Order: sequence, then structure tokens, then C-alpha cells
Amino acid sequence: MDFFAFVKPKNELESAPDAKQNVPFIPEEMWVKCPKCNTLLLTTDMEENLNVCTHCGHHFRMNTKQRIALFADADTFVERDGGMTSTNILDFPGYDQKLEKARQSGNESVICGVCRIGGVRTVLCVMDAGFMMGSMGTVTGEKITRAFEFATEERLPVVVCSVSGGARMQEGILSLMQMAKTSGAVKRHSDAGLLYITVLTDPTTGGVTASFAMEGDIILAEPNTLVAFAGPRVIEQTMRQKLPRDFQTSEFVMQKGFIDAVVSRDKLKETVARLLKMHGYKEAAQ
Repeated sequence: MDFFAFVKPKNELESAPDAKQNVPFIPEEMWVKCPKCNTLLLTTDMEENLNVCTHCGHHFRMNTKQRIALFADADTFVERDGGMTSTNILDFPGYDQKLEKARQSGNESVICGVCRIGGVRTVLCVMDAGFMMGSMGTVTGEKITRAFEFATEERLPVVVCSVSGGARMQEGILSLMQMAKTSGAVKRHSDAGLLYITVLTDPTTGGVTASFAMEGDIILAEPNTLVAFAGPRVIEQTMRQKLPRDFQTSEFVMQKGFIDAVVSRDKLKETVARLLKMHGYKEAAQ
């Protein structure tokens, strides 16, 4: 016996649409994945929330432009020594190419200038993670030293936002010498009775930690910031011991007495402005 299959004719109007066609296309530049909680975040939401995850509070890194806008009163920042740039003074192989690539971020790993913070005239230095991971070369040290010397002459407070992988190996001993030079400028500023506030951001390591970053009269840090001289892997391999899970985070370092306060990004400017006024600095005349 023959069997016949009765098949209903396909009606295009009744067909279920392809599920893939219903998934909206979102360009990669419109979202970012949080490395801590794996949440997908719209970049517009991130910008409105100061580059902090709206779900878990993870603090993403900021570029120098964003960091200056965070601290400086609107339209008050004036850069100093902006034309200073690093050169391959030791003829280190491949350094010229790295510098050329790094300059897509800016001229150097730190931007220094004068601005108002809460109305108080202040010298502000902001390190740039995009420029060779904020490494400290001779020009970096020179710019920071000049910023402190200017602040001493003008009797201004200094705020430094640090982010660095440490001394710049391509400049050898000349890079390490910046630790002493910047520390000397900080000491002269301190001897003049002036206030220096440091803000540690992720990561602050190496020679920067061993010099001006930890020499502030008041040391603040963003949450979960890596604060270290040598990295945890180097220490573990040297000591052959497993370190605590939160070792070298800003919270851990604060418990040990090296940091005065861990402050969330949305409270940083308010905190710094209040500290400046508590120490007798007045709002500048307009």
C-alpha cells in the first residue's frame, strides 16, 4: 500500500523569523566587558559613571584627559613643560620604535600643570598608563621635579596621580637617578611647609612607588589598586611562599599603615578639595 504524506504548503508570512536575524548588532566600541564581574557595560554608561563598573564597582583605568577632568575645575588646567619628550639617549635597541608608538597616547608618561581644585590653585601631575605603562624616564623625572620646584616658588600644594610600571629600563641608571631627583624636589617642597597629596591608581609599582608616589603628606588610593615595588610573582619566587590573596592591594597596604585612605573615584575630587582647605589653602580669586 502506498502512503502519501500530506505537507502543509509553506506560508512565508507565517514562518518564524531566523533567531540570528533578531539579535541586534552592537559595535565593539559601544560596550566593554568588566574583568571582575564579566558584565557587559555600555561605554556611555561607563563614561557617565567615571569609568567605574555599575555592577561591581571595579575601577577601570582612566587616560590623562579623563583624570585631569576628574580633578581640575572646568577650563582651569594649564599644562607646563608640555613640549618635553624622551629620546633614545643610550641608543637602546628598539627604543625609538617604542617611543613612536607610545606618543600616540601623548608626549610623555606624565602631564604636569596648574589648575584649580575646588577653587584652590594647585599643581597637578597626572601619569599616563598609555605611554609605556607610565614608566619613569629622565623626562618624566624632570617634569615632576620642575612641577615641585614651581609649586615651591609659588607656594602651592601639589597633587600627583600615579600609575606606573616603574623605572624605564631603556634608560638604565639615568632612569633610576630620577628617584633621587624627584625625592629631593619633594623634600624642598615639604621643608617650605607646603602640602603634597598623592593619589595612587592601578598599578603603582617599582621606582615610582619607591620615590615620590609614597612620599606624600597624605596618601590616597583608589579601590583595589595594585601598590607594590616588586610584583607578587617575583616575591613568591624569591621567598618560596604563597602570598595572601589580597596582597599588595590598596586595601591591604592601608591596613599596614602605608596608605591613609582608600577613596572611590566619585569622592576623590571632593576629598582632595576638602583636604586642601583643611590645610589652610584658600580659593583663588577669579
